[in-house]
Amino acid sequence: MQRKTMKDAECPVALSLEHVGEWWSLLIMRDALHGLTRFDEFSRSLEIAPNMLTRRLNALVEAGLLEKRAYNAKPLRYEYIPTERGRDLKAVLFALIAWGNKHFAGDAPSVQVVERATGEVLQPMMVNPESGRIVPWEDCALSHGSGASQGMRERLGSIRNDWT
Repeated sequence: MQRKTMKDAECPVALSLEHVGEWWSLLIMRDALHGLTRFDEFSRSLEIAPNMLTRRLNALVEAGLLEKRAYNAKPLRYEYIPTERGRDLKAVLFALIAWGNKHFAGDAPSVQVVERATGEVLQPMMVNPESGRIVPWEDCALSHGSGASQGMRERLGSIRNDWT
């Protein structure tokens, strides 16, 4: 059965999942953002089949999340470096860590996001980029953007927008 593509979707969640919705992709990006760059490093860290790792790395390069650079000519070997788009995924991974810790880790999480200088545990939040003001989740809603189709505008206008 052919997988449905989301590449033409209007929803930003669906568009994002088109590029990182396969779980190996997020784990590869997690490792790349931790500094792993080479095929054998990803392979060792993830214990993933070589053919699957090759496919996922190629897809992440094609999506613009990783840049493929040759580091050895004979034999030809590549490293995979997060692009700006890939580095921006860090916020999503940090949010997944916090969510996973809250709902699945029990009383002893194995990984936490902390402030480098203090070691204090951090939580994801929404911030008004102009004022720097933290906006509580319950005060957040969805609104159509300037590129929204009429269908998206209608969809957003017809849903309960309290995310409860």
